Amino acid sequence: MPASKASNFKIIFRSIFRRAENLIFLLKDTLSPRNFIYFACVVVAITCSFAVIILKSFAHNIFLWANDINGFLKLPYINSVLPIVGILLTVFVVRNFLGNSLEKGSSKVLYAVARKGGIVPKKQMYAQIITSSLTVGLGGSAGLESPIVITGAAFGSNFAQKYHLSQKDRILLLACGVAAGIGAAFNAPIAGVLFAIEVVLTDISIAAFIPIIISAATGALISTVFLSRDTLLNFEQILKFDYHNTPFYILLGILAGVASIYHARTFERIEKFFGTFKNKGYRRALFGAVILAILIFFFPTLFGEGYESIKTLSSKNPSILLDNTILEKFKSNDWVLLAFVGVTMLLKVFATGLTIGSGGNGGNFAPSLFVGSYLGFVVAKTVNLLNITHHLPIANFTVVGMAGILSGLFHAPLTAIFLIGEITGGYNLMVPLMIVSSISYAVSKQFEKHSMEVKALAAKGEVFTSDKDKNILQSIDFYNLVLQNYITLNIESSMENVVEIFSTTAQKIIPILDEQKNLIGIIDFEEVKAIIVNPFRVKFMSIGEIMSQPKELLLFEDKPEKIMKSFETTKASILPVIYKGKYFGFLTKIDILESYRQRLKEMIIE
Repeated sequence: MPASKASNFKIIFRSIFRRAENLIFLLKDTLSPRNFIYFACVVVAITCSFAVIILKSFAHNIFLWANDINGFLKLPYINSVLPIVGILLTVFVVRNFLGNSLEKGSSKVLYAVARKGGIVPKKQMYAQIITSSLTVGLGGSAGLESPIVITGAAFGSNFAQKYHLSQKDRILLLACGVAAGIGAAFNAPIAGVLFAIEVVLTDISIAAFIPIIISAATGALISTVFLSRDTLLNFEQILKFDYHNTPFYILLGILAGVASIYHARTFERIEKFFGTFKNKGYRRALFGAVILAILIFFFPTLFGEGYESIKTLSSKNPSILLDNTILEKFKSNDWVLLAFVGVTMLLKVFATGLTIGSGGNGGNFAPSLFVGSYLGFVVAKTVNLLNITHHLPIANFTVVGMAGILSGLFHAPLTAIFLIGEITGGYNLMVPLMIVSSISYAVSKQFEKHSMEVKALAAKGEVFTSDKDKNILQSIDFYNLVLQNYITLNIESSMENVVEIFSTTAQKIIPILDEQKNLIGIIDFEEVKAIIVNPFRVKFMSIGEIMSQPKELLLFEDKPEKIMKSFETTKASILPVIYKGKYFGFLTKIDILESYRQRLKEMIIE
């Protein structure tokens, strides 16, 4: 495009954009606050949905192109080369265009809700789309859903910031973007709503459901209109539930819980391993990408999101998975197929860990569905090959297994149940979905207190999204609550000074410091009031005689939970704060509770 035409295009685009902004500001002034939120949630949902369409279409078309090449050459080496290119390109973009930093994982959204009032950086509106399309689109073994969640949250958050909405509305629109993203990615609006509420938000009123529902429905509608059905994860010809198979669904639920724990802990170890790399640029990327390429060479179904292989697994001819592999000549052997699927299932977490840890961008949502489907296939196929009972419906176990791993990894059983219900086109499997999801969740929760997305943040004490009280405490800036204007005395000061402070100020505690500003004691008015009203005792007593030690010292770096525990165990209403070994000020329980009340008022979405 000539420079003049490009310049004209930019001018026209900016003009249209400014007019749209002015129109939205006009609507904000004209509409009631509630009606403007309804309008805003639709706008956020539409923009987020088109981002999903770009991501999903790119990833799907690259997958088809790679498989066409393989089908022609009969060698899977192209599938191995593309992920290396994708991860290296992702690192290049991050280093040169994104300030060498990129927030990965939906846990960043949870952190934004719990600690930042729903504020998500503006660059997340495009950074996730670019990097995840390069990583996953070119075969990185991860999912697009986490980038979609962050992108949707960024659209909602920045729309609210742009039009000066309150914190409550900002968090609500953030959730609307998340719901629209999940709704569009799977054409599953109910799952979008439940994910936003079950994972992102934990304390909302019934009225807040309406904007989230509108957003999820809009996302699903846009997806239906503009996104090819082949691009979406969907299933047909699913059989009905047979109650005779209940014991095997219970077994699947238990195994799904165990597999969820294995996946979460293994992924965590891989992340820590890559975190030890001194050179976190291209060398780390190349190291991880090459190992990933080797895995994909031997197990081609690890390429990309893996949704196509999930569909194949639930079809009538799952042996197609062995095409273009070194085991292709054993396609007719069911035991070989079973072993291939089982090993692939166990290796998926390594492939995902290598993809993300080496510098690529993606998430664990799609891998959880991948592992779940493979686990369901392994359980049903094993039972059938061993003739333990009548023939189990492999397709049913394949899709129900997805709900089990999703529930176990993300601690989101409702999302898992309704997502699989929606993508299978009905709720005939509702009972086994409930059985497997609930059992998997219970098993995983027994050994992992937090979901895999929250665990790392919870370990640092940064976020407890499932605990409202801790969320609010984490959001309070305790530094600003410390009272530093207390009049201090030293051990040589006179009792008249003490009397003067208590009689002329509202101060009820006097800190006693030495020459180095170390706190050596305090004088509590409640403890000495009988002394200071007696002139004789005031004249002949010293500060050292009436000084006492504080019930406990608070350190400036103490976490909120420890501070509140100190107040509870000592029954004190005020405690001194020490910073780098020196006296810093006092913190009162009433100030903390007042700040808590204000934050609670701001955070509850009505």
